[in-house]
Amino acid sequence: METLTLSYEELDRVSVIERVIEKRLRQLEAARMLGLSSRQVRRLRRAYERDGPVGLASKHRGRPSNRRLRPGLEREALAIVRSQYEDFGPTLAHEKLTELHGLEFSVETLRHWMIDDGLWVPRSRREPRIQQPRHRRPCRGELIQIDGSDHEWFEDRAGRCTLLVFVDDATSELMELLFCASESAFSYFAALRSYLEQHGKPVALYSDKASVFRNNKNEPKGGAGVTQFGRALSSLNVDIICANTPAAKGRVERTHLTLQDRLVKELRLRKISDVDSANAFAPEFIGDYNRRFARSPRSEHDAHRPLQAVDDLSRIFSLQETRLVSKSLTLSYKRVLYVLDSTDAARAARRQRVNIEEREDGALTFWHGEHELQATAFPKDHSVRQGEVVENKRLSETMDFIREKQRQRIEAKIAKPSTTLRDARLLRAGTRRRTATGAAPEAPR
Repeated sequence: METLTLSYEELDRVSVIERVIEKRLRQLEAARMLGLSSRQVRRLRRAYERDGPVGLASKHRGRPSNRRLRPGLEREALAIVRSQYEDFGPTLAHEKLTELHGLEFSVETLRHWMIDDGLWVPRSRREPRIQQPRHRRPCRGELIQIDGSDHEWFEDRAGRCTLLVFVDDATSELMELLFCASESAFSYFAALRSYLEQHGKPVALYSDKASVFRNNKNEPKGGAGVTQFGRALSSLNVDIICANTPAAKGRVERTHLTLQDRLVKELRLRKISDVDSANAFAPEFIGDYNRRFARSPRSEHDAHRPLQAVDDLSRIFSLQETRLVSKSLTLSYKRVLYVLDSTDAARAARRQRVNIEEREDGALTFWHGEHELQATAFPKDHSVRQGEVVENKRLSETMDFIREKQRQRIEAKIAKPSTTLRDARLLRAGTRRRTATGAAPEAPR
């Protein structure tokens, strides 16, 4: 006696086709029940009448797949992984096996092979990461945890915005709250300036690894330097520490949850629906929050340091970059050419780097050492606009600039493949090309 293997779907087809043959069910209704066309139902009926239930069984059952991998491929791939790529993940190991060894299969196939062989442990089977607790810092102002929370702070009364939060590690006090559009250098500048003016300078800030605080590129364009926020902290003699995980700065993370509950409801009760009004209410909320949730530090010493007279916060909290001054007293910044006024301080800065400070409103100041330099924006796309009025004191610098731009244009023409050696020689000599008759063309009248 032979054993017939059918799937649940095929068993359903047998019962429906039997009812069709017994004329208890129409073909159109059977097609609707099986999700097939009436033509397919007729084909199944003929197969059942010819072979019985066997005719409805899949012909592929028991046969090897057309997409099967060649025998021994799994053993070969795992042997290479064990010998050369034992510490590689499935994706990287698959890239190397495909590119260097010519083995063809999907990355998920390799993942299952490595899991079954014990070469890879999926995330769901790994031991949970243990976060060791640490003691609070003993002094107030020693370590300030900072972070931003993007949330619907005004619910449906206004759009989303970001709240910058400063929390003291020793006491869990809210030290500063600032509503802003997003986490940017200028937003943190504003929050930190308000903090410094109220409390003084802390020993260190504790943040995440956002690009405001840390240069995350492997090969930064400007070299292995600090960010604008890091540079400002260095000027104030304040350090910044970047946490490796959110749990490491759990105090400010848990504060976010409390604020997203309490502060949202307080704003709703006071019918506050804009950033300016929320920032005006923030000091009142901070005082009430600290009365309820702050705790006493282990040490009575306050680690905050007062601001010094040399701490010019307006200059420190600006975007600062350096540029090289040309011999014609020009420099470029953000695709704009600036011409320095010809003063003793500006002439002393030729072929040296000057510091450019950009405020949040876009205003620029130029500094060489302790000397502030005055500059005028100069059109960079053309050397001089036709008919432009140039002051007499700028005429020499303008002519130097014109000559330099003309020289660059001539060099660009010489570099073209279509320029002959004769044309290049004439261009360098400044001689006009002559016509076929040998006379120079007349200028248009």
